[in-house]
Amino acid sequence: MLKTVVLIVQILCSLGLIATVLLQSGKSAGLSGSIAGGSEAIFGKKKGLDDFFSKLTAYIAVVFLITTLLLSLL
Repeated sequence: MLKTVVLIVQILCSLGLIATVLLQSGKSAGLSGSIAGGSEAIFGKKKGLDDFFSKLTAYIAVVFLITTLLLSLL
């Protein structure tokens, strides 16, 4: 019973981890990044949302690692 609950939590964490990583804004590189970087300097960047997704990703990753360790012990 406990193994099933931990497995369900791990599956939900893995889906949440995938979603939060995909929702984060990527680091722009190359010519398109230099063009987009100029507009961010003028109009500003949504820093608060990026920080929120960064912290949320870290918390979900910790829970995922703990559930993985619990599953390996069970």
